[in-house]
Amino acid sequence: MPKLGMEPIRREALVKATIAEIGQAGSLDVTVAQIARRAGMSSALAHHYFGGKDQIFLAAMRHTLSLYAAEVRGALAMADGPRARTEAIIRAGFTRSNFRREVVAAWLNFYVLAQSDDQARRLLAVYQKRLHSNLVYNLRPLIGATSDGVALRLAGLIDGLYLREALGRGVPSGEDATRQVLTLLDHEISHAQETPTS
Repeated sequence: MPKLGMEPIRREALVKATIAEIGQAGSLDVTVAQIARRAGMSSALAHHYFGGKDQIFLAAMRHTLSLYAAEVRGALAMADGPRARTEAIIRAGFTRSNFRREVVAAWLNFYVLAQSDDQARRLLAVYQKRLHSNLVYNLRPLIGATSDGVALRLAGLIDGLYLREALGRGVPSGEDATRQVLTLLDHEISHAQETPTS
């Protein structure tokens, strides 16, 4: 088995340290030196691997998004039918690894950075499009033509719950958040099935 070099280990340590520092600060108002210190290395080494703070943060968000995507794929593989698959997508966003204080803080700051940084904006757009298309694909067999609007509302509620949690002080409850989104999902399915199509 090939030996893992130090660079990927150090990069991963910096990514994890970035999320932890932002979670503690609640903002991007952290320094590369703080991130590097938490990762157990010098700030010069952190700059060598990533450049500036924004690049480290973007790497941290790519890491976060790849973990989320892996959870979605795993959940979808276990789900049977469009309703269960839609629920699996929703649940994946609120697992313990995705919906914890420091990751929620990172998401809030990611949205803020996307207002002024092109790379962050593109990365956020990829996430939003993928979530939307996954929801629409699985909602369509259940509610037909209304699936696009329902997917927008579900994604909006998911974003809103992350924002609300970022402004709170308690321990995030993925179960409560999931329950709220699933309540909206059931309401939307019920409404679409009761409404006659023209």
